[in-house]
Amino acid sequence: MAKPDPRPLDRIRHHYEVERELAARLRASTKDGRTALFKTLYTELFDRVPDHPRLTRRATPEDSRKAIANQLRLISPFLSPEATLVEFAPGDCRLSRAAAERCARVIGIDISDQRSPEDSPVENFDLIVYDGYHLDLPEECADVAFSYQFLEHLHPDDVEPHFGMVHRLLKPGGVYVFDTPHRYSGPHDISRYFGPGLDCFHFQEWTRNQMRRLLREFDFGPVWVYRGGRLQRSPLVNAADSFTEAVLGTFPRAMQKRLGGRLYQSVCLAARKMKQP
Repeated sequence: MAKPDPRPLDRIRHHYEVERELAARLRASTKDGRTALFKTLYTELFDRVPDHPRLTRRATPEDSRKAIANQLRLISPFLSPEATLVEFAPGDCRLSRAAAERCARVIGIDISDQRSPEDSPVENFDLIVYDGYHLDLPEECADVAFSYQFLEHLHPDDVEPHFGMVHRLLKPGGVYVFDTPHRYSGPHDISRYFGPGLDCFHFQEWTRNQMRRLLREFDFGPVWVYRGGRLQRSPLVNAADSFTEAVLGTFPRAMQKRLGGRLYQSVCLAARKMKQP
């Protein structure tokens, strides 16, 4: 659960209004326009909101180690010394560098290079900076794909192309592991202080069942849920999770949010690309 924002209310409102304005600009953009906006939007946000938490929050080395360990736990069941991992939006690439110790090759895919100049090269890790759409990688080149707190930032028109790209990159039997905020406990961005709508840089927040349906459209299956950061392969556990969430979906929104805050902070799933018949 997100910690309360320590800033005064007027600064939180300023942040919200700026981000809402920029998000509206992105939401109304065309595909070609988004390619240009991707390069400038966050720079403008941070210039206009200098007390943005991403600029002021200082993670300790211990915080960083825990974050990497938690994410590594999600993908570890699918890594092997022969595997190739593709990570979308790796940011500073700390997770990619850690995963490179456990598999043959890691490929990071992002719209900018956010690595520290002090980072030493890792022989089996490559970062590809792309425009968000055109990726020069061969089909079926990856065993595992991973994204963390990324899907919620996709423009609605870019969600299906993203899953199509993941499907293209994965080998038959390959797995996509992702974690994204859950709709019932949201909004999870700055919008949460001002109402139930998603007005800012989280364009969508999903339920697990919504994601299960989307994954089936792209020939993924089976789909497994994580509970407490641990992969649950049991069909019974997964069916119970799906049923419980479906029941909660019939409740009034206020109750969804209250119970969702305890049960569902994120949609954390692993989905296997179906093998060819």
